[in-house]
Amino acid sequence: MTANPVLVDVTRGTMVESRHRGAIAVLDAKGRVAEQRGDIDRPIYPRSAIKPLQAILLVESGAADRFGLTDEHLTLASASHNGEPMHTERVTEWLGRLGLTVADLECGKQMPLHGPTAEALIRSGETPTAVHNNCSGKHSGFLSICAHKGWPTRGYTKPDHPVQQALLTLFEELGDADLAGGPRGTDGCGIPVFGYTLRQMALALARLADPFGLAPARAEACRRMQTAIPRNPLLIAGTGRWDSAMLAAVGKDLVVKGGAEGVHAAALPSKGLGIALKIDDGAGRASQIALGNALKRHGALTDEQLETLSSQLVQPLKNWAGTPVGEVRPAF
Repeated sequence: MTANPVLVDVTRGTMVESRHRGAIAVLDAKGRVAEQRGDIDRPIYPRSAIKPLQAILLVESGAADRFGLTDEHLTLASASHNGEPMHTERVTEWLGRLGLTVADLECGKQMPLHGPTAEALIRSGETPTAVHNNCSGKHSGFLSICAHKGWPTRGYTKPDHPVQQALLTLFEELGDADLAGGPRGTDGCGIPVFGYTLRQMALALARLADPFGLAPARAEACRRMQTAIPRNPLLIAGTGRWDSAMLAAVGKDLVVKGGAEGVHAAALPSKGLGIALKIDDGAGRASQIALGNALKRHGALTDEQLETLSSQLVQPLKNWAGTPVGEVRPAF
């Protein structure tokens, strides 16, 4: 197997101390490749980077309209959130609209990712619940579809549940993929994961960015997701998170979403492009830098935004005393 190229360097002093290899695919909605580095036809697990694509089904099914879901809800359905009050309060309210409670979430309990929120929870003597799970918004979206369709709300994370089967069909259609017989696994939040190549993933993201030619209901769902997420940068991740910082600085014309194990994705509506990448060793610090560099190469960031985001595109490496000692930077 040919090794993927080095996408990100980590320096300390005058030397490159570590290197992160990976692959990246940039496609348009017709499947034309705008950029390819490394093996983009080897299956990966897309993990949480495809949440904005999963949320298309929430809108397309009619569930979002039936339950009066706003752009905030659609962003939470796409989020890997910090578990801050701005996230948990909205998810709890959302479940109430469905006549459900936190007990109906099958994502598992998780301590908030936001340090001050986690510390406040501990000081109060409370324990985390499933609503604090970074995927609770996505799961609320699945439950909304089930409630709308009349499907069972119990067991919605199982591979043979109708909502998971509908999602599998969605990804086959968006990515021109045949997923039968491919790799299978289980995500951290309990839902099924499937092998998807970076080529297929980038194509699906390009169709989110440029839905011309899709069925009307799906195209409208894509356009709604295009506008919902940039309007709510703090809901997609939270305080101090890279995805939120990028969306806050860029505003419209960008959907960006990271996932576990070094996966990152973006849709560029104004360019009609989808970007999908995977860092071989699973390092999130590298996926952020690699994606930021890709956004820069494909003209998604203005000069002013590049200046504002300088510390996100090349991240300073500091010691425990806070002294800069190196940086995490693009390798090319």
